[in-house]
Amino acid sequence: MRKRLLAGVTAAGSGLLGASLASRPGSRRFHVLTAAVAATWFAGAGPVDRGRRDVVQPVLAGAGAFGVFYVGALVSRRIPLLRRAIAGVLDHARRGSTPSVVATTLVTGAAEEFFFRGALYDAFGPRGSTALYILSTTATRNPALVLASTVMGALFAVQRGRSGGLQAPVLTHVVWSALMLAFMPRLFPPDQNAS
Repeated sequence: MRKRLLAGVTAAGSGLLGASLASRPGSRRFHVLTAAVAATWFAGAGPVDRGRRDVVQPVLAGAGAFGVFYVGALVSRRIPLLRRAIAGVLDHARRGSTPSVVATTLVTGAAEEFFFRGALYDAFGPRGSTALYILSTTATRNPALVLASTVMGALFAVQRGRSGGLQAPVLTHVVWSALMLAFMPRLFPPDQNAS
């Protein structure tokens, strides 16, 4: 019964996620839907264990992951499919108020960890929860996000297993997301959105 309930939450959150990224960048609808996504993940998370109180390693992991993605983005700029996919996501970061975009990004990232590395991890284990995380991201129909969820989902699951709780994956996700938001738009200026 618990697994069925979690599967239902995953389906609902995934549907909202897909709808949010299909919304016009910067629109009120986008922010309302992303808030609904975060609320869905938090509601489905249930009680969670904080785990080991390590801060340095998760922060370094988030920064290191950003470095890897930054190099990958330099390559992706030369691949039209990936360039369009990344630019499409970054349009949501460019349009709309900066505080709102930052809050949306960081809160939604934390909410994902509470649900996918919390309740889903406990119910389905590291492989099952990671597979569901990737499957959920396919609702966006964005290959760049699916690729990112594959790499980062595996990293977050490893951190959850090693630390015994959510603090490590949450910190890593927030640091990685903040750096991506701060630096990625510079690599994909608006004039590159079309190919």
